[in-house]
Amino acid sequence: MRNLFEHRSVDTAEDKLWRVPWLVLAVVSLLVAVGTTTLYSVAGGSMYPWAEPHALRFLALAGVVLGAALVPIRLWARLAYPLYAISLLLLALVPLVGIEALGARRWLGVAGVSMQPSEFMKVGLVLALARYYQWLPPEETSSPRRILVPLALVAAPVALTLTQPDLGTAMLLAAVGLCMMFLAGASWLYYAAGLLSAWAMMPVVWDRLRDYQKRRIEIFLDPDKDPLGAGYHITQSKIALGSGGSSGKGFMQGTQSQLDFLPEKQTDFIFTMFAEEWGFAGGVLILALYAVLLALLLAMALQASTRFGRLVIGGTAAMIFLYVFINVAMVTGLVPVVGVPLPFLSYGGTSMTTIMASLGLAMSVHVHRKERFEPGSLKALW
Repeated sequence: MRNLFEHRSVDTAEDKLWRVPWLVLAVVSLLVAVGTTTLYSVAGGSMYPWAEPHALRFLALAGVVLGAALVPIRLWARLAYPLYAISLLLLALVPLVGIEALGARRWLGVAGVSMQPSEFMKVGLVLALARYYQWLPPEETSSPRRILVPLALVAAPVALTLTQPDLGTAMLLAAVGLCMMFLAGASWLYYAAGLLSAWAMMPVVWDRLRDYQKRRIEIFLDPDKDPLGAGYHITQSKIALGSGGSSGKGFMQGTQSQLDFLPEKQTDFIFTMFAEEWGFAGGVLILALYAVLLALLLAMALQASTRFGRLVIGGTAAMIFLYVFINVAMVTGLVPVVGVPLPFLSYGGTSMTTIMASLGLAMSVHVHRKERFEPGSLKALW
């Protein structure tokens, strides 16, 4: 059997398909299958309204991912800044013409379909930072003058996202950007200075938080303070996780979820739903699948021949890791509830589109991993 990561010298479409990392798609397909099955259970044994759309969306996006993987990575590098600029423009339009729901204005309506520009910005940010560092000589990565540009690229979408307000997505954007800067070689001294500055600014930040955001932090520190109100979500999540035990209660047998004690079980708390039915063993299995996916992405990054390619894959891996870490930590009470979905399991079109698009870019890097281009060759577009 031909090695899935084998490289051949002829760049025909067939040869590119051989170089697609199919094992990555296989792991993602397993995660989506688990998500679809869990969403079927959420609906009480029905494919609607979540399970079937979730599966069909993945199948459609899988085709898009394969198409993106066959596009030369040089083209994605040239499109990096335009895609970032378009995403930033859409983010700026949200406060003006966005759709308001549940006290927040985070969506734009396009042809009768709502979209969340802050999600697409994650892809644009990864591409823009990777493009910047491809151009920048490695020895200048930690230069004070050179560090300002990536900081501005990260700060602009974070500031716009905070105005919506969407603290969870803003935190993800900031974390992905800072991870990429670290992977590019930015000095740890900047991060130490940033942590000290953040600590000193905490009183100011606290005063600027909205009341519901302050309430989330207070309830995180003491869920019993309001067990039937703001603390209800995390209290019920912990009960469901504990009631699952080591092997779970069985498919569609979870009491907390099936009796509707567990809120938002098709989105933010789907890991809790799954863990109640399949127990600690099931939860560990899901986390192991994510670990395998991240390991495959890191292996692909090591094989990339350009700095741009390594950072695109590194940014994609960082994004997926942060999604998983924050969601699981959130439902287990380790961090405040911030509304971050679990990749490939949670129901939601925009978040799946974002992650699948990032995977398509990472696969494109791997398919074209022998392709080299100099920083100057990218200037032809301008």
